[in-house]
Amino acid sequence: MSIYLHFRAVAESEIRDDHTWLAAFMSEAWENDIDEYAAGISHSINKGWDAVNDLYAAADALYADADEPWALPIYGGRPVPHSTDADPSNPPLMLLEAPGVSQAARFLTTVSLDELWNVVGAGFSPLGWTRQEYLEHHRDLREFYGQAASAGHAVVKAVWA
Repeated sequence: MSIYLHFRAVAESEIRDDHTWLAAFMSEAWENDIDEYAAGISHSINKGWDAVNDLYAAADALYADADEPWALPIYGGRPVPHSTDADPSNPPLMLLEAPGVSQAARFLTTVSLDELWNVVGAGFSPLGWTRQEYLEHHRDLREFYGQAASAGHAVVKAVWA
């Protein structure tokens, strides 16, 4: 079974803070994921987003004076609650507003994947992924968040099963 964390950059002025509306928006974005990914406004990680977050958490050991910006790329943002009449099959959603997107982008451009890898150790690979696979996720997230931050966009996150 595949399960994805789907990221979609969007202007905050275009967002309705309503779970039903955001779920429909993200569903349409998911259906257009290939085009949106090519445009740099969408990204997704299959199954392993928690492992990517665990790797970023190693930044605590490197940047003790920071306020945990490492948490922003994957789990950052606030949950968007379901309305009382919402379809319970709708995906869990999070909304990371533009200032948080900028913080995430700064973190991703300043953190060294090599330094993180040295902190967690060569044996770190909860999914059996190679260092190269983490590097590719990091590069893709850095590009995605960099473009979203440059545009002043928020990021909506949905979990699809």
